[in-house]
Amino acid sequence: MVALIARWTVPAEHRETVLEGLTRMSAAVAANEPGCLMYHSNISNDDPNVIVLYERYVDEAALSAHREADHFKTIVEGEIVPLLVKREREFLTPVI
Repeated sequence: MVALIARWTVPAEHRETVLEGLTRMSAAVAANEPGCLMYHSNISNDDPNVIVLYERYVDEAALSAHREADHFKTIVEGEIVPLLVKREREFLTPVI
C-alpha cells in the first residue's frame, strides 16, 4: 500500500472553483480507479483556504494509474493546479 498527503493553498477567490473540481474528481476516482482505497479532501480548521487531501492506493501501480488518468490530467492538472498558490505532496509507505 502507498499513501499520499497533498496540501493545497488556494486563493479565497478560487476556493469554490477548486472545491467543485474536487467534487468531480472524487466521483471520477470512485467510478474509475479500483486501486484507490481512499480519496478524501478536507478543509483545514485553521485556514479555510488550505485543502488537504489524503489518498491511499493498493500499490505504486495504482498510484501511477491515478496520475495518468484522464480525469486527473483534466481536473487536477488542467483546472485546479493553475489556481493554487502552493502545492505540497508527501508520499508515505506504511510501517507495518
